[in-house]
Amino acid sequence: MRKFSGQLDAIEQEELLDFTRLLANASAGIIRNYYRTGFRVDLKADQSPVTVADRLAEEVMRDLIMRRYPDHGILGEEHGDHKPTARYRWVLDPIDGTKAFVSGTYLFGTLIALLKDGRPAIGCINQPIFGDYLVGTGEAAWLNDRPVQVTPVTRIEDAIMLTTDHWQATTLHNGPAFAKLTRQAKRYNNWGDCHGYYLVATGGAHIMGDPIMNPWDLMALVPIIEGAGGAITDWQGKDPVTSDSTVATCGPIHAAVIQALNP
Repeated sequence: MRKFSGQLDAIEQEELLDFTRLLANASAGIIRNYYRTGFRVDLKADQSPVTVADRLAEEVMRDLIMRRYPDHGILGEEHGDHKPTARYRWVLDPIDGTKAFVSGTYLFGTLIALLKDGRPAIGCINQPIFGDYLVGTGEAAWLNDRPVQVTPVTRIEDAIMLTTDHWQATTLHNGPAFAKLTRQAKRYNNWGDCHGYYLVATGGAHIMGDPIMNPWDLMALVPIIEGAGGAITDWQGKDPVTSDSTVATCGPIHAAVIQALNP
């Protein structure tokens, strides 16, 4: 299976991994302050929720990036694009899974990606409540500094399958094919948003898919899934970085999953 993530040399990778951890810690401090409190929930133009925690967590990360790396670009869900043609660009989703955050559950996280020459070279999923810090480089992945890998299966019938929004998956692509795949899998759950990809990378699930994605939703996932030994493409099996959908698997069943989704 082709790998899609970018490459950093050893020196810059070490420095930028340390800085990614700094961004995760800073945003987590903001998010924890608002978790399960009486914050106001606003609706954006697409009717998705946003909170003060989303906005402030992104602001603190943007401020740190612009002070440390003034030549780097930034694309964030809440505050837009800064220096979009920069060779190095940070892509930020301060709370991926705001609906879960608003509900007081913990199936959400902060997504941080670093792109070099348009390719994701570092990806991070940080769970600010439990302190789980998952980071990948395309070549390796670590959870709290411990190397992690996918749990491979060779049959869809042995796989745990996840998605974020069942109805989007059944309406935006081939609905009957998706429904058939959910029944073929050993188990099907809606443990979605970044938590689903976290589970694939750490071995707790084998298939995770989202039929529609924004860049801030998906860029961090590529180095993590590939670094953990899995496979990640779009819904049709092509490069996810240039697409707007994502399918991540433990690897050996990826081609069969893509074929099942696109009969």
